[in-house]
Amino acid sequence: MKGVISINQKSFEQLELQVGSGTNDFKMSRGSFKYRQHIDQKIKLDHVSSDTSENVTTIKFKAAHSDITVKAQITTLDNGITKLSFLGDTGKFNRFWIRLKSNESEHIYGCGETYSKFDLKGEKVRIFVAEHQNANRIGKKIIKEKIFGKHPEKTLSFDKYESYYAQPTFVSSEKYFIHVDVSAYSEFDFRKKDHITLYTQETPVIYYYKAQSFEELSGKLSELLGHQRTLPSWVYKGAILAIQEGTEKIDEKIKKVEDKGGKVCGIWSQDWCGCRRTGFGYQVMWNWQWDKDLYHNLDIKIKEWKQKGIRFLGYINPFIALEGELYKTASKEGFCVKAKDGSDYLVTITTFPAAMVDFTNPKAYDWYKSLIKENMIGLGMGGWMADFGEYLPLDCVLFSGEDPQKLHNRWPSIWAQMNKEAIKECGVSDDVFFFTRAGHTGTISASAMMWTGDQHVDWSVDDGIASVIPATLSLAMSGYGLTHSDVGGYTTIMHMTRSKELLLRWEEMNVFSPLFRSHEGNQPSRNVQFDGDDELLEQLSRSSRLHERLAFYIKECVEENAARALPVMRPLFYHYDEKDAYTEKTEYLLGRDILVAPVLKENSESRNVYLPDDTWIHLFSKKEYKGGNYEIEGKVGMPPVFVRKNAEQFEKLIEVTDNL
Repeated sequence: MKGVISINQKSFEQLELQVGSGTNDFKMSRGSFKYRQHIDQKIKLDHVSSDTSENVTTIKFKAAHSDITVKAQITTLDNGITKLSFLGDTGKFNRFWIRLKSNESEHIYGCGETYSKFDLKGEKVRIFVAEHQNANRIGKKIIKEKIFGKHPEKTLSFDKYESYYAQPTFVSSEKYFIHVDVSAYSEFDFRKKDHITLYTQETPVIYYYKAQSFEELSGKLSELLGHQRTLPSWVYKGAILAIQEGTEKIDEKIKKVEDKGGKVCGIWSQDWCGCRRTGFGYQVMWNWQWDKDLYHNLDIKIKEWKQKGIRFLGYINPFIALEGELYKTASKEGFCVKAKDGSDYLVTITTFPAAMVDFTNPKAYDWYKSLIKENMIGLGMGGWMADFGEYLPLDCVLFSGEDPQKLHNRWPSIWAQMNKEAIKECGVSDDVFFFTRAGHTGTISASAMMWTGDQHVDWSVDDGIASVIPATLSLAMSGYGLTHSDVGGYTTIMHMTRSKELLLRWEEMNVFSPLFRSHEGNQPSRNVQFDGDDELLEQLSRSSRLHERLAFYIKECVEENAARALPVMRPLFYHYDEKDAYTEKTEYLLGRDILVAPVLKENSESRNVYLPDDTWIHLFSKKEYKGGNYEIEGKVGMPPVFVRKNAEQFEKLIEVTDNL
């Protein structure tokens, strides 16, 4: 991507600006939002003057037929990042359109988490956190598959998708980033060949940096947004297995895996606090207290498992079940988000209503944090899924009096911050972690780890196994470098159930990620599970051993992310300035030295692999390849994975599959 003019400070001096005002109409259903707006006015401002004084450039804009004046002030911060802020009559408006120059050959990445697309050039991205798995969209997919059959490669138009993690940050193939400091609804429009339009609903502050390499760019972005910490050392020592329905079942399944020589470092039981059975499936009872009837002697068993090197993990989210004791306390104390009539605002999730705790109320915030500290960490948990965060209603009333339309995007980071504080205040930061799915600006520095959400248990490009890599890489280019996915996916509806082949392929892919964690899905009895037969147990055990053998390398990558903000799973162009690298979305680099090209199609035992210009050794066959495109065999258990021959730890890496 050489010889192309990119956005720079001069581009800011040539920006085009429009301001206006308008109103929004949001309708939420199960965390998904239908959005309409009415624009009352949109005013084009003319560039009338520009001057530079003491390293500050001020550009004056004025409306042609009024006295409306806005000034754009450009400064360079001490760390070299350019800051663009707006002064003057900005308080009169809640709509801003900033147009910056672009070019046809530029590739755009980031904006949080995107699934069917990785390169966003040609798309308009909505910066608004929401439930990615839209119930209406899933329903239409199921009906179409029933009538026309499955077409996993088919995707919807990009504007049909929402995202758990939406962040006003993007990175260009020309090695610059732009981050916009806003919380309200925004849109980044990359559809035009020659310009980019940033649309915000509050006065923006824009940050820009141009680097010589993507490594430098990631480091500089982390100076602005923060980065994740390291993970506890125990997470690398095998698989974290999803097992529910009691301590007896946990012991039974641990023994099955260990008898096959598998390595188990954790057990993840979502239903530690009880379950509810609904039309959607087997779901958690959101009353964050140990269910002693379901999990007999859990406090004792957690200690026993820990002595064996196995940690126990749980689950929590920002909602409270109406049937539980905790809701009685929260409602009595006024800790819940309110409706306009003063009642507790009840949000429907899948098939049942629940209350949300109001984190703007300091007493409610501290109370909820105490549940994590006492009922989870106090019980001995080594970690948990901190789910949700996307559902703050836009018509609710908050304790603080803040506008929920301004706070909605920030809610996931507030939720992550609470979990981070609970761990820190208990003094267990080196041994306990949590993982989240929702995010916006602020999540990077608060959340320990992401997972890519509730994938379908299928092969679809838009929502299945094939969506994991674009989601992971888009997060990486947004500044969030520590991600994993549910092995096997989650969402099961009607005929959409997990096959044996899908589970095997997902396992062999997730070995090459920071965390190897399975999921039973929302309907466990209808999905193939890791212990379904001997072949499945053998594969799970083999995968867990391989993940443990890679621990030295993965841990080093995680530490590199914590220290230098280099994402653990990276796009190929991160290290290879080649045309094909900028459009590749089904392969990734695990750190600098391992290239992973998972088999993502059903009934396939090979795939086309693009190898950048280097010397690569196939991890399983030990065959040597130069850069180029190849059809690579990929039988189950032996996916196309390559080690860079010039890697510093090449000998150690290439031996991890020996006598596996």
